[in-house]
Amino acid sequence: MQRYISKAASDPELCQSVMAQLATSLVITRIDYCDSILAGLPACRLVPLQRVQNAAARLVLNLDRRAHITTALQQLHWLPVKHRVMFKIATVHQILQKRCPSYLPDLVIFNTTYLQRHHLRSSTTRSAAVDATNSVRKRAFSVCGPVVWNSLPTALRHTDSYPAFRRALKSHLFSCAFSS
Repeated sequence: MQRYISKAASDPELCQSVMAQLATSLVITRIDYCDSILAGLPACRLVPLQRVQNAAARLVLNLDRRAHITTALQQLHWLPVKHRVMFKIATVHQILQKRCPSYLPDLVIFNTTYLQRHHLRSSTTRSAAVDATNSVRKRAFSVCGPVVWNSLPTALRHTDSYPAFRRALKSHLFSCAFSS
């Protein structure tokens, strides 16, 4: 055991990879746990979680606390908290593939399932119907799920393979988060 610790201490790249694994297992998993309930929250409520993620990135990369965090998140390939929530909410894809719990298909209705909407252009875009809602229900999965799903590019919504969808979704959200 001592041999591995001394090797990690002497090799900065290995030390960084070990720190990244530790940060992912101890910090990022806690941020990701039930993060779908964070959907629809104002940005001021997500700031404390983003600060925790930023501190973990600085720790992994051994950066000063005033160092700019965007490049660190890009280097670690970590999505910001807001986009991590969107990634989790986009599980609407599993409803299309019928790989989800039985209660989820009742919450999201796709435009192709409405018989009266088959003649509309939206029936070919795999868009979901968004219920009119009040401010109390806007955070419910039945509302925010279709909103996030409809905000995705059409080509991404037409991806049939779930692993390919997840890769393309992460790439899309990564470019959205860091392209400004």
